[in-house]
Amino acid sequence: MCRTLAAFPTTCLERAKEFKTRLGILLHKSELGSDAGSVGKFEWGSKHSKESRNFSEDVLGWKESFDLLLSSKNGVAAFHTFLKTEFSEENLEFWLACEEFKKIRSATKLASQAHRIFEEFIRSEAPKEVNIDHETRELTRTNLQAAMATCFDVAQGKTRALMEKDSYPRFLKSPAYRDLAAQASAASASPSTSRPAEPLHT
Repeated sequence: MCRTLAAFPTTCLERAKEFKTRLGILLHKSELGSDAGSVGKFEWGSKHSKESRNFSEDVLGWKESFDLLLSSKNGVAAFHTFLKTEFSEENLEFWLACEEFKKIRSATKLASQAHRIFEEFIRSEAPKEVNIDHETRELTRTNLQAAMATCFDVAQGKTRALMEKDSYPRFLKSPAYRDLAAQASAASASPSTSRPAEPLHT
């Protein structure tokens, strides 16, 4: 949600325009860094008709379920950019950090990463503090005493539920996503077209 505009270098309107512009160039790269993976460059065109169809299906699938959105690298990149316009990207970044955390097999690294995630997202006044209740925060703190791959499950689940209930519906209703979905629908209907999609207008 928009906070006091004076507290930020850009207005919420400018953020929204930035989101639309970024989707307009079809997610040329992800801003999420190595934890979330990168999104390769993509163009709508006859030289990439198979990729075009796959990308179109990917984009249109984002509205089918939140799970499909989160399972798509392009979808994660687009959703992250949208969340930045609402100043709530920390929720997705925490969710992604937890997904990577579960893949760790070293007990030593698991413990160090658990404390890093807690300090960055969970503790009170953390740099990227997520919106969870006190009980969940304290439960997570207790779990750190014997860090396991599941120690963030409750906090991650609540953060995911919050995104699915609040941010995800707004993302689907955003003009930028609706425009991109319209282009994806057109590309699916005419996969052999030789014209590249034009950037979305801001």
